[in-house]
Amino acid sequence: MKKVFFGLFDSKKLAAQLCRMLNGELAEFTLRQFPDQETYLRIESSLEGKECIVACSLNQPDSKILPLFYLCRLCKQLNASRVVLIAPYLSYMRQDIQFHPGEAVTSELFAQLLSEMVDELITIDPHLHRKHSMSQLYSIPCIVLHASGLISTYISDHISNPLIVGPDSESEQWVSQVAFSAGAPYLTLEKVRKGDMDVEISAPEIAEYKGHTPVLVDDIISTARTMIGTVRHIHEAGLKPPVIIGVHAIFAGNAYQELQQAIVADIVTCDTISHISNKISIANLIASNIRQE
Repeated sequence: MKKVFFGLFDSKKLAAQLCRMLNGELAEFTLRQFPDQETYLRIESSLEGKECIVACSLNQPDSKILPLFYLCRLCKQLNASRVVLIAPYLSYMRQDIQFHPGEAVTSELFAQLLSEMVDELITIDPHLHRKHSMSQLYSIPCIVLHASGLISTYISDHISNPLIVGPDSESEQWVSQVAFSAGAPYLTLEKVRKGDMDVEISAPEIAEYKGHTPVLVDDIISTARTMIGTVRHIHEAGLKPPVIIGVHAIFAGNAYQELQQAIVADIVTCDTISHISNKISIANLIASNIRQE
């Protein structure tokens, strides 16, 4: 089945890479806003009987979701056989329970919306909290990919004598996989979050690894409070400046600049979200998991 690739917003590069790798067709379409900020959309490519692969990472989702909705619906109206969404970063995973009366459980509502828009979802390391699988939220098939192998390879290729450091006990299973594949020791920190911008970090064993290069690994770097607190502990323990590696480069506000100022050797992220720190490509990982027919 012929595949037609659409790249929305900062996922245009990913769509072009996947199109080349899978010998597909890059869609011809126009997506823009009128002066009053309403969306104009036109698809020039023929979609009759074809599979539409839509790449759209869903950071800053509120400005993306309506154009994405229009595109996916229009693909179906133009008789596409199916629509697959590739969202390397998947938003609205945090609020998965009602803490106070009247709160919206937005992870469920967002999942319902996407499940009505597309036939399949491919994503990387979604930040599941109290849910154990995507099937608890999404009613469509979901392919969940993991960047741990890509990160392990990067560490093996670029960092000598690494010590893999996880931000909290919840990260231990993920960090241990990265460390095992990279052939490196690891430890996890003790984290107490007092607020969105207030995090306390404890790293009692870290001083034992003064001959290593600390590599701080996390799935999402958002406010960077956890990373900055950890970097301070590393500095106080007399270790080398650490390398920071994250899957999803959210970097809210001035988080990236503040992390740079915290005395780090390097900041590296996967290109699930377009950012200056991107050094690990996800294209091959995704291409190998797109259904071939």
